[in-house]
Amino acid sequence: MPISRCPVAPTFPADFSAPVPETLAYNLTLPAALASPALARTTTRELLKAHGLHDMLDPALQAVGELTAVAAQFTETPNFHVSLRYRADTLRVIVYDSHPRHTHPQLAAACDTRRRAALRVLACVCRSCDGSWGFGEAHEPGGGTRMWARLPRTSAAAYGIHAPRTLAPMTA
Repeated sequence: MPISRCPVAPTFPADFSAPVPETLAYNLTLPAALASPALARTTTRELLKAHGLHDMLDPALQAVGELTAVAAQFTETPNFHVSLRYRADTLRVIVYDSHPRHTHPQLAAACDTRRRAALRVLACVCRSCDGSWGFGEAHEPGGGTRMWARLPRTSAAAYGIHAPRTLAPMTA
């Protein structure tokens, strides 16, 4: 009987079932480029549609766009990372950039103010969806900053329903 140090790979049956919301779990690495937020939104749109989360498209795409635009601006490396997860009826978007926390308190406060200002639209979207957002030090390997948005499905699906659809035409 031949002896092998390598285990035989297990055979996994092909799963042909359609994706469901609970299986949405993706990680993307994107270049720190101006085109990356658009790419992140396009990818997110297709993933949400594939997983049956059409009703969350508007706030999710806005959140992804805002977080990735800030990451592309702040990161100090050629890439940043995006994580999309759907658990407990909530979409979680997490973006990691390489910008480290400043050790000087005044620099840290100024940097936080700048990042908070850049994320003001995200704050409005999360507030409208009864969600939450934030940023802080990334404890994952590599460090940097972790930014996140949490969007509960029920309130995200109602996003924009009460907003005016059109403005009345101006008359001269």
